[in-house]
Amino acid sequence: MPKVLYYITSKITWIFLFWNTDVNENRAHVHVGKKGTLRLCKIWLQPEVELADSGELKESQLKEILHVSAENQTILLNQWIKFKSGKQVKALTIKK
Repeated sequence: MPKVLYYITSKITWIFLFWNTDVNENRAHVHVGKKGTLRLCKIWLQPEVELADSGELKESQLKEILHVSAENQTILLNQWIKFKSGKQVKALTIKK
């Protein structure tokens, strides 16, 4: 489960990651949650950022995550490309 991005705010740290089985999926996406989240949400990254599965996140959290994903779409897509090509993905950290 490679973590690809930590998005840290004053209230919460969001963890963006890929599942190891994601390597078999062609459409770029990322799973997002916070520490202790059991069911992560899934965000499509292509052709545009959109919600695939809300997981256990609240509506306000989903809005925030969709915004963060859109804001960092290029970074997340570059991480996806590395992941799909079998290269090691190193987690990036963004503090807001």
